[in-house]
Amino acid sequence: MIKLNEQGLAPAIVQDITTKEVLMLGYVNPGSLKRTMEGGQLWFYSRRREELWHKGEVSGHYMNLKQAYIDCDGDTLLFQVEPEGPACHTGNTTCFFTPLEEHEPEFQSSEQGSGILEELFAVIQERKRDLPEGSYTAELFKAGVGRVAQKVVEEAGESAVAAASGKTEELPGEVADLFYHALVLLSASGTTPEAVWQELRRRRGG
Repeated sequence: MIKLNEQGLAPAIVQDITTKEVLMLGYVNPGSLKRTMEGGQLWFYSRRREELWHKGEVSGHYMNLKQAYIDCDGDTLLFQVEPEGPACHTGNTTCFFTPLEEHEPEFQSSEQGSGILEELFAVIQERKRDLPEGSYTAELFKAGVGRVAQKVVEEAGESAVAAASGKTEELPGEVADLFYHALVLLSASGTTPEAVWQELRRRRGG
């Protein structure tokens, strides 16, 4: 059994089966892994573009799968391949060509993905507990569940209208408003996003 992370992905190490050199690391989801195992060439899931991608489709440097393994914890894959060219988009054989020489390297946090929902919900929970003056979220809690539910209906309607009328530039903002008010509704109702994630996991195969 392969264990997927919170984004429904698993990391996959790619290794040259002949030289044993580690070439790259990518992420797979069930769809990309299915294509890899059936077609014999590596497919990954692009977290930046949020879509499947066929390694080598643009460069012609395909990675031909020879062996696939799962690690002892079931959460990481190893693909042993015969590469048709360099693995890295820079033209280097491997993506791992930069030595880490600093004792205290700089770090950059990722701002991608749905983790922002948990961060936002934590703030919403604080507003619910403290009810600070001047906070829109606190005012929603004071108004009661009925008012929050009304806002969810309003934001859902505005999101639908934006999509139906082709105003795609407005849609992210409208859906963000919808997500925010839905999180407030969960908090006001005494439940959490995790309960929603569990329900979605249950429906995943449908």
